[in-house]
Amino acid sequence: MLNAKIPSGPLENKWADYKGHCKLVNPANKRKLEVIVVGTGLAGASAAASLGELGYKVKAFCFQDSPRRAHSIAAQGGINAAKNYQNDGDSVFRLFYDTIKGGDYRAREANVHRLAEVSTNIIDQCVAQGVPFAREYGGLLSNRSFGGTQVQRTFYAAGQTGQQLLIGAYQALERQVALGNVTMYSRHEMLEVVTIDGKARGIIARDLVNGKLERHFGHAVLLCSGGYGNVFYLSTNAMGSNVTAAWKAHKKGAAFANPCFTQIHPTCIPVSGDHQSKLTLMSESLRNDGRIWVPKKQNDTRKATDIPEEERDYYLERRYPAFGNLVPRDVASRAAKERCDAGYGVGSSKQAVYLDYADAILRYGKIEAGKQGRSNVSEEEIIAMGKEVVKAKYGNLFDMYEKITGENPYEVPMRIYPAVHYTMGGLWVDYELQTTVPGLYALGEANFSDHGANRLGASALMQGLADGYFVIPYTLGNNLADEIYSKAIETTHPAFEEAEKAVSDRINHLMNIKGKQTVESFHKRLGKIMWDKCGMARNKEGLEQAIREIQALKKEFWSDVRIPGEVNEMNTELDKANRVADFIELGELMCVDALTRDESCGGHFREEFQTPEGEALRDDAGHMYVSAWELKGEHQWELHKEPLNYEVIKPTQRNYK
Repeated sequence: MLNAKIPSGPLENKWADYKGHCKLVNPANKRKLEVIVVGTGLAGASAAASLGELGYKVKAFCFQDSPRRAHSIAAQGGINAAKNYQNDGDSVFRLFYDTIKGGDYRAREANVHRLAEVSTNIIDQCVAQGVPFAREYGGLLSNRSFGGTQVQRTFYAAGQTGQQLLIGAYQALERQVALGNVTMYSRHEMLEVVTIDGKARGIIARDLVNGKLERHFGHAVLLCSGGYGNVFYLSTNAMGSNVTAAWKAHKKGAAFANPCFTQIHPTCIPVSGDHQSKLTLMSESLRNDGRIWVPKKQNDTRKATDIPEEERDYYLERRYPAFGNLVPRDVASRAAKERCDAGYGVGSSKQAVYLDYADAILRYGKIEAGKQGRSNVSEEEIIAMGKEVVKAKYGNLFDMYEKITGENPYEVPMRIYPAVHYTMGGLWVDYELQTTVPGLYALGEANFSDHGANRLGASALMQGLADGYFVIPYTLGNNLADEIYSKAIETTHPAFEEAEKAVSDRINHLMNIKGKQTVESFHKRLGKIMWDKCGMARNKEGLEQAIREIQALKKEFWSDVRIPGEVNEMNTELDKANRVADFIELGELMCVDALTRDESCGGHFREEFQTPEGEALRDDAGHMYVSAWELKGEHQWELHKEPLNYEVIKPTQRNYK
């Protein structure tokens, strides 16, 4: 079932050889071929813009009122690229190696090397679009460090890199809309994939304003719909982020890969109460200059500023001296959880650690004083100058923290705790980004391909734009070259009628349950099961219990959910019910996947499998594969394994000490 289609030859030549030998579609024939793009974040907007520029007839769908509201806008810290501007030893190979190692040797070599290769092109593309990357005094693009690396390769625009990159992609997309090459469908949600003769040939979408179902044909369908972190209810994802598009593809035969590989981000504002519906990310870039610590004394109730230096435990610097505060996200998250569980947590909940900028402010202040040639400068002046430097680099993040918590992070340390952020799992795709359903592709976070069991910081933006701008134009053309004789299929075809009827029946079934419980209450309950039993730590007993609880929750949902309003109107509660129903089914598969993977790797931490020091203990002999799940029936999946063969890198126990 699984054919990764990895080109032969040396790793560093695979992508160049592929591009040199893939089939092409001439410009006149491109105008006859229709492509559907679902989702208009970085992956979707860049893909739709690129394909429109090439001449394909593109239809782009987003459930927001504008592509500018895609969740890609929330990315803060930066985007990786192997430019080696700092001359600090970076290279395409080192970016490739760091990504494979950071993913705990559970990613496909060929895809990751291609990602590292095209990373340099992304920066040039974005600069040409006018993305305002931060620059050094002399005008060169600035770089900073991120977790899991020892070089500076992360390009950034203050703490709003995602927003600036999305605006660049959005401009490119809107240009194609104006030229008539792309037709934009905002406030539309894909609710079904239409397959004809085993190939994806279109979608059923719901107009979220008037509730009507629509049929759309495409010679190919590209899913760029993001990740599924909201299965946990509380996450850093936008409230609307969901798994529905990917899950509908899964139910139509697309294998779902590594669903249990969830990323927990170590730098989030802690939960403050039951009233919360989402969590706020504080960029990993803050770990560049901020130092993470807890009191050395258990249950210490003193204010952070009252705890002297010698009574502070900078535990990441202590445990991982080589990388310090810049260890990968999974390592930093587990270390924070371990300290809090051991009684060293801070804040009223004791489920937080400190992220402190006092040292950085002093350091930058002294540098500024040196620039001005001043030697007798008071500490107050040094601190004031240091704060201005920090404000220039991270100001909007500090402002955001103060608005949410009411505390000034220039004066007191931030309090942070891990939270669900990104999902490395997703639809299984081959080297061409095609799923197991011919004609159906998955790009960006919607696929599984590049991050293994843990994504390194600043790699999500890199993958989304790489897939959309530089990969799919070649790989899609290679397959559409065989479709130039395939005429557009009328949406009156029985397959479209059948698919629309299935969507309509499901919606009407949901509306007619008329139970007593809200959609939100079911989502919250699912999230608690997932966080408690399939979150930062998992074990066999907990996962087995979670599967039983989710199955019972599904039964209860389909018998007692209450959805107000009508079908043929704007009904956000119905939209949410559709998504939560899919989350419930996904949650079960995530637990099944975690239960079958008898090892710890990256974000998947099975308590039974850890080293004496509490680090993840992989089982390369038994589990060096991609888990690709095929749906067989309700509560039934078949596991297919894609072996991971490392030709260049030798997998070893990850060591950041």
